[in-house]
Amino acid sequence: MAKESSFDIVSSVDMQEIDNAYGQAKKELTQRYDLKDSGSSIALDKQAKTITVNAPSDFVAGQVTDIIASKLVKRGIDLSAIKWGASENASGGTVRKVANIIEGIDRDTAGKINKDIKAQKFKAKVTIEGDKLRVSSASKDTLQDVISFVKGNDYGQPLQFTNYR
Repeated sequence: MAKESSFDIVSSVDMQEIDNAYGQAKKELTQRYDLKDSGSSIALDKQAKTITVNAPSDFVAGQVTDIIASKLVKRGIDLSAIKWGASENASGGTVRKVANIIEGIDRDTAGKINKDIKAQKFKAKVTIEGDKLRVSSASKDTLQDVISFVKGNDYGQPLQFTNYR
């Protein structure tokens, strides 16, 4: 019997690159003339994987989130890994926006990917292993087809394909 080949579908972000982008955005916030004395601030919580923006208005909060987004893109972070929440009122008439950094594939998304792959009738076996999926098949061509199919769909977060054997 032919040896099984496999690969993993994962969703991960480089927290060091996010930290670097955060540092650059914070520096730009203190140097830009239109935002310098606005009272805006950015905070990164690596443990909770959140970015918090405090600003005096929704407009300024939007500018700050645009700065963060541009720095993340320059650092190679896919913006679909960052989910911004709605603006909420904070103390002193300010506005707070919190972004969650998505890492790992949740159960619902993993199930959807699994269902979509099975619906295409690929001769491949999909196994959900915690926050990743393992796809295995006897044919490497089938695995390439599965990768192309998954890349062609949008699952709301960046996906990487690792451990191709």
